[in-house]
Amino acid sequence: MVREGQGQELGFRKRGGLFSCVAMGLPLVPGITLATGGVPPRADVTLAPLFADHAVLQREKPVRIWGRAAPGERVTVRFGGATAAAVADSNGRWIAELPAMPADAAGRELVVSGRNTLRVRDVVVGELWLCSGQSNMEFRMFDPTGNVYHVKNAAAEAAEAHFPLIRQFAVERQISETPADSVHGSWTPCDPQSVRQFTAVGYFFSREIFRQLGVPIGIINDAWGGTPVESWMSKEALASNPVFAAVGERWQRAVMDYPAKKAEYDAAKERWDRDEAAAAAAAEARHAAFLKQDPMPWPPGGPGSEYTPTVLFNGMIHPILPFAIRGVLWYQGESNTDRPAEYHALFAAMIRSWRARFAQGDIPFFWVQLANFNDPNDATGQGWAFLREAQSRTLSLPETGQAVAIDIGDPDDIHPKNKQEVGRRLALIAMAKAYGMAVDYSGPVFDGVAVEGDAMRVRFRFAEKGLIASHTPLRSFELAGADRIFRPASAVISGDTVVVQSPDVPAPVAVRYAWRDAPEADLSNGSGLPAAPFRSDAW
Repeated sequence: MVREGQGQELGFRKRGGLFSCVAMGLPLVPGITLATGGVPPRADVTLAPLFADHAVLQREKPVRIWGRAAPGERVTVRFGGATAAAVADSNGRWIAELPAMPADAAGRELVVSGRNTLRVRDVVVGELWLCSGQSNMEFRMFDPTGNVYHVKNAAAEAAEAHFPLIRQFAVERQISETPADSVHGSWTPCDPQSVRQFTAVGYFFSREIFRQLGVPIGIINDAWGGTPVESWMSKEALASNPVFAAVGERWQRAVMDYPAKKAEYDAAKERWDRDEAAAAAAAEARHAAFLKQDPMPWPPGGPGSEYTPTVLFNGMIHPILPFAIRGVLWYQGESNTDRPAEYHALFAAMIRSWRARFAQGDIPFFWVQLANFNDPNDATGQGWAFLREAQSRTLSLPETGQAVAIDIGDPDDIHPKNKQEVGRRLALIAMAKAYGMAVDYSGPVFDGVAVEGDAMRVRFRFAEKGLIASHTPLRSFELAGADRIFRPASAVISGDTVVVQSPDVPAPVAVRYAWRDAPEADLSNGSGLPAAPFRSDAW
């Protein structure tokens, strides 16, 4: 970005030899408020950080451009032959709206003029997707350390990533007790070096969409590992249901218990560091075994942490409102598996709240259902199954979609490496639901069951091309009788149904499939997409 006129040093942070704006974000639509902060000294016109060199603007939607200036100052925005104007309010806030534009891969200048002039270079028009959630969305393409985030075939994938029209805006981590004004971040075009820091799920999704549409694709990488859904919810969303009071009560207990928990953690971390160093000094194999068997202790959540309800909505979502986007990709839930019964209501409330705040109608909201993983902290072995069910229930909201990943996880790693297929499955959903393409996007979905003697016949939607078993016989089916005790069962495909029976359950009343944290899931449809875990009971 180039700025002309007075006060060039004000409101900007030097990055890589260029100046990029760190001025406040400015949503001025009904239901959206901001903590205002002071008007910048000398009140040069500034832009929200999203409007920086290499930015991608959403096609076919009005595009809001915002920033700050002196109160009463007239600001003019020009881009691609279109002009919009605004007058800064008494707090120095302004917002202008450019008309909807078609996709355009030719980089142009976005020019903003008031007392001074800003020139934002290489701005294109295409498709924008917000990528949010916890670590499996934050998961980078190629972590330099190689310890955690490292997709399969990472080096080869990076070497082939010549897609300058795929661009990422990486939101820097930030928490806030109140709605924040701004975020720090920058736009980066995709090349073999820069792609290493892209969200892997977002990149592989974007690559598929780019190949289909041939228009610029922008992804906003706005995620934070280990965080629960309530951290991403607004204060108003958490107040929308009396049931959610339990979230605040639980957090208050956590704050009270924090000093003791922190002392326990410090002692455990000291022991772990000592044992890890000894294992590393002994042999590579021993070190690897140690890391697998004795994961590093996780620090407790406490005051001022990212686990605090609302602080990530305030700090990382609120400042980008109401940027025009096509939709949201979400990968989160691992940090809520200890309380799955409340997840559906929280998740649904979050989606409704985000949609209201973006003020663009029911924008598409697609997520990844949790993959298979043996959670050492889940004594029941089924907490993840119930969380997956809560995710599936949220499909009752309009314009939603779910990429099932039950067959491509790693039972021993909460961060599975096959992000290529996750991105592809999300892209299939987007092609069908956001772009109206005639593609298969869902695996078999439970549609009912009937008792047939000592067996149960399960019906499915999305089975028009038949059902396929990657192993014979099918695994992970269970039956229960009136005693409500589930026992392993055999299952065979019969056309577009599955017949399930067990000699131990002569009078079955309920069936479950893949109802474990890390089941062996091998049922798919003729399109090669996996069946979602299901149960016919409500016990």
